[in-house]
Amino acid sequence: MIKLEHAKLLKHGDIILDSTYKNADGTPARWKVNGKVKEWKKDPTKIRIPLKYGLWTYDYLTETNLEGFYLPENLEKRMEEK
Repeated sequence: MIKLEHAKLLKHGDIILDSTYKNADGTPARWKVNGKVKEWKKDPTKIRIPLKYGLWTYDYLTETNLEGFYLPENLEKRMEEK
């Protein structure tokens, strides 16, 4: 599960892993952050991050679906340093 604080630190090009969808070989699906993290001033618990998987699949990471994704080890270490 990605914490809200860590999700706000994601940058364009970062890779996150999906705990529900798997590739054909059984590895977790890799989603790429495809844009800027959008935050709201009036509601700091709300975020919207565009994601891309494969060639034609696009989605958003929001505060409601954070539990379905997690960070790879190298990105998790970078988040903990900040």
